[in-house]
Amino acid sequence: MGVLEEIQVSVKNVAGLLEKSVVGVGHRGAVGSGIVTSPGRVLTNAHNIRGEEVDVAFLDGRSSRGTVSGIDTDGDLSVISVETGESRALEWGDPASLEIGLPVFGAANPGGQGLRVTFGLVSAVQRSFRGPGGRKIRGAVEHTAPLLPGSSGGPLVDAAGRLLAINTNRLGEGFYLAIPADESLRTNIEALARGDARDRPRLGIGIAPPHVAKALRRAVGLPEADGLLVRHVEEGTPAARAGVNEGDLIVEVAGRPVGGVDELHELLETAGPELEVKVLHGTEERLLKVDLAGGSAG
Repeated sequence: MGVLEEIQVSVKNVAGLLEKSVVGVGHRGAVGSGIVTSPGRVLTNAHNIRGEEVDVAFLDGRSSRGTVSGIDTDGDLSVISVETGESRALEWGDPASLEIGLPVFGAANPGGQGLRVTFGLVSAVQRSFRGPGGRKIRGAVEHTAPLLPGSSGGPLVDAAGRLLAINTNRLGEGFYLAIPADESLRTNIEALARGDARDRPRLGIGIAPPHVAKALRRAVGLPEADGLLVRHVEEGTPAARAGVNEGDLIVEVAGRPVGGVDELHELLETAGPELEVKVLHGTEERLLKVDLAGGSAG
């Protein structure tokens, strides 16, 4: 049997293994795919969700209205509670096998339009991309299995039909990014199924990047400085309680200079319940103590 025939047989076999596990999510303008991970539970991307309820379509032609149990916008993940009937929970694979050159299969059921299965190779690992909440999602796997629009939320599997990752982001020129189905993903799924959204630390501010901050300070006659300009502060947030003001320039967080929004997010992720934030209020330097444990609206 030649290589092309072997690929053909593999795609056909994978399709048979996945036909009861891959579902369609949403309808009309917001369609995606989903994965049955256990009875009554479907995993998909957060960007496929609009509201607290969503249509879920199964390959047997059945359609049910599901309820969003939990959503992690920053991680681009959501769990839907829905009657899965005869659907089969997808078996978990070994994400440690995700290395360059590994043959993989992408599967989808865009909005319930029917199962698609394609073949590709892992082209890169440890990639990052920006999620719908603006934060970077790290540790993604890049692959070449072609996917139609509406395929996000579907699985990336091995030749045995076992889940390796959840397809999430389309790149240009035929490359795709998927979130590995590792222990962290399993933990997040369980939390979302309970309605416990991951609580990522937030200051509760809107910011401008360093080059904008420099230009604006220059425009009002202030000396240039590296940092993030605070464009607005939401009421009741840790930043507001600490005394951060609109127009302040954040120059240090936890004793480290801040060069960009991604660096700020990383510092917040590793921070304790309280951290110090150094700001420039005009030319006045202020050191503020921010209580992250008190909750945030943004």
